[in-house]
Amino acid sequence: MLADLHCHTKLSDGSLGLEDIISLAAKKGVDTISVTDCDCTAGAARAKVIGQRKNVNVIPGVQITATDPQTGNNMHILAYLCDAPDRLAGLCQRNSLIRKRAAMVMISRVCDRYPVTPELVQRCATGSTNIYVPHIMQSLVECGLDNRLFGDLYEKLFTPDSPESVLVNARYTDVYRVLEEIDNAGGVSVLANPIADGCADRIADLAENGLCGVQAWHPDMTANDTDALLSVAKKNKLLAVGGTDFRGMYSDSIVSVGDVGTPKTQLNELLNFKTKKKRMLKKQAEGTV
Repeated sequence: MLADLHCHTKLSDGSLGLEDIISLAAKKGVDTISVTDCDCTAGAARAKVIGQRKNVNVIPGVQITATDPQTGNNMHILAYLCDAPDRLAGLCQRNSLIRKRAAMVMISRVCDRYPVTPELVQRCATGSTNIYVPHIMQSLVECGLDNRLFGDLYEKLFTPDSPESVLVNARYTDVYRVLEEIDNAGGVSVLANPIADGCADRIADLAENGLCGVQAWHPDMTANDTDALLSVAKKNKLLAVGGTDFRGMYSDSIVSVGDVGTPKTQLNELLNFKTKKKRMLKKQAEGTV
């Protein structure tokens, strides 16, 4: 069974709680997952305990939102196995504040056009550390303005090129700083779903600036996408990981935990990466490489 190393819970923009998502993995026979909530490490310790109870190995992770200073576009960096996750707290807090400000503007725009209230949106986001687009859409569905989270109304309001879009193009922490802070925290940085974010052409530059890996398996990717990313990863000596980007009912496609994931060989490479890196740095320091 593949290891699903990209899962979101109710703490960020997923609909399932930690226990529910780990129970789902156990029921499906998925023995390894990573909870990678957006700019949030709050559930890491509890997820590990629940995983041990249900015989699911939970790899510590977090998804950090970043902005590419060269293009102005946003991308997402997965950070795994941090030795000192507390060192990412400031980064997560800064990003969380940026996201909250953007959400408030989007909520205001939606409430000006439709009979929903900010209080309802807040209730839809109960349990999350922030407010995300699916929470806003849920409030619209609750008020009978659509019957799908990702239907016509979503396309109208949350598609960037829609003339009626309410999206806010928030700028998050510089991606190079994100890579540096993950490294300072003793973590392994992986570029999440570069196809969807349109940043596959930035992989080589990011690798030169500390990126450790790339997500090469994702439900939205074609076989050709995966092959191309695996080729880029090999060329730049990067890890390759996979996962569903699972969000429960907030997923925009039909996907469940473990449907897409990381093969065993690549999982072992991730788990052994830091030891291998330390060995290499020691050899370099000794002048034997």
